Amino acid sequence: MSIINYQFKMKHLSEIVDAALAKGRKRLAVAYGQDSHTIEAVYDAYKDGLVDATLFGDKEVILATCAELGIDPSIFTIVDEKSDVKCVELAVKAVVAGDAQVLMKGMVSTDKYMRGILNKEAGLFPPKGTLSHVSIFEWSGYPKLLLASDIAVLPQPDFKQKLTLVKYLAQTAKLIGVDCPKIACIAAMELVNANMPAMAEGAIISKMADRGQLGNVIVDGPLSLDVALYPEVAEHKKVKGSAVAGDADALLFPNLESGNVFFKSVSHIGGGELAAMVVGTNKPCVLTSRGDSALSKKYSIALACLAAK
Repeated sequence: MSIINYQFKMKHLSEIVDAALAKGRKRLAVAYGQDSHTIEAVYDAYKDGLVDATLFGDKEVILATCAELGIDPSIFTIVDEKSDVKCVELAVKAVVAGDAQVLMKGMVSTDKYMRGILNKEAGLFPPKGTLSHVSIFEWSGYPKLLLASDIAVLPQPDFKQKLTLVKYLAQTAKLIGVDCPKIACIAAMELVNANMPAMAEGAIISKMADRGQLGNVIVDGPLSLDVALYPEVAEHKKVKGSAVAGDADALLFPNLESGNVFFKSVSHIGGGELAAMVVGTNKPCVLTSRGDSALSKKYSIALACLAAK
């Protein structure tokens, strides 16, 4: 993943679009890209100058969807394929071959999409690598962009994988101008309880960061979600000596379930938008929920384009 040092910290997801535009238009390969949300997002990204797109999917469905949206389908390269699994395979091959710089999930389920990425013969996932997912949220309940991992790929990351997730959060934070992110290891409470792995591991990761073992990051944990995000809660709970509490740039969740609940709560209940992508691959891959808005999908395309070489 290409890292760019910006001299400013982005405050809005729209700034990711601006930064990606400055890098020039990319070719996007969309696996099973035939639903209205995906096509609308790709069209908006095309109009903005972010991408040219190849849609892998049922051509008749794509043409019908474009007609419903009032979009000229001739702006897309369409590869007619009715099988969602085959669409993923073809889109991955296009990215690996260099015919596209960014991969995107369409209406195909996440498990089929991820199997295509993880296919050892496909060449998109490096040997002995760790595949994960990073999201960036913007919503009225928090005063700055907030990163989170993992909400979509690793069901129960072990300690070693959590160290890798810290690295991925730091790399993605650099893309939006945060050179030294404040990362909160989320758990049920701030006390360290050896019987609860999220708390014990959060404390160890925090100490490793203090000693410079994790690079240019500030990590604290365990921290409850409210303490990590809101200074008045941290003050009320008398959490002292933390540079992260009440001012987190990124959240490291203990498992996918807790991260996914946060993700859905912010995007659906809280009315927030997000940008999200798979990390750990040789090329950036867009992974959003099929229920995400077209705007969130466009922001995710922009983030992946910003990360692309």
